[in-house]
Amino acid sequence: MAEPLLAPAGYALCRPCRLAPPPFVRAVAYGPYQDRMKSAIHALKYDHLHPAARGLGQMLAQAIAQLALEAPSEMLVIPVPLHRSKYAQRGFNQARALALYALAALRKTHPKWRLTLASQALMRLRATESQAGLTFRQRRLNVRGAFTVSDPAFVANKHVLLIDDIFTTGATARAAAQALARAGAASVWVATLARACSTIKSRGGFASSFDEAEQYPGNLPVRTVQQASIHSLQDQSSF
Repeated sequence: MAEPLLAPAGYALCRPCRLAPPPFVRAVAYGPYQDRMKSAIHALKYDHLHPAARGLGQMLAQAIAQLALEAPSEMLVIPVPLHRSKYAQRGFNQARALALYALAALRKTHPKWRLTLASQALMRLRATESQAGLTFRQRRLNVRGAFTVSDPAFVANKHVLLIDDIFTTGATARAAAQALARAGAASVWVATLARACSTIKSRGGFASSFDEAEQYPGNLPVRTVQQASIHSLQDQSSF
């Protein structure tokens, strides 16, 4: 069982977030993108080893649980979408698969936390180049304007938990969070299975009810949070 890393007080930012504060409140991850974690994610995404999503989703649930004490009690859970061409090629969205299993696990551990899966709320407008091997600036430009919200009224004044498999420089999370903020989201939080950027220990927390209704029934000003922390659980003994 992974344990949270705690810092005495406050949040610690990774270098990209110190240079340019992101439009999300906080980002958490289960562990570093290396060794067995890296192999497992590759097996799920590229080898279509779908059963791996269950165990990986349970690990993602542990990362999300770090937010339980500080995140809102009711949130929309939005997986980072694939472009339709990438989805046709891969046949599934790994972020959504991870989110499904994570929510199933969290229903048992945090039954009062109202998390509603909203897989169709965010859309990827264009097929972007693979982020692998790109610099921070190239990654940012690659995903700039790549996302839009399908129904702004659905996310307006709602708190959002954005889900993805890997956090590297945060360019994808930033671009997606910006689209959600423009649509009027009250706040955006980020949870990923793994993180590839170097981070410093940050304050842990606990965050919790789940309605797995993927339904879409206003508009508020864009809310950009000026500080975010990136934190990971490093004990991967369950792998």
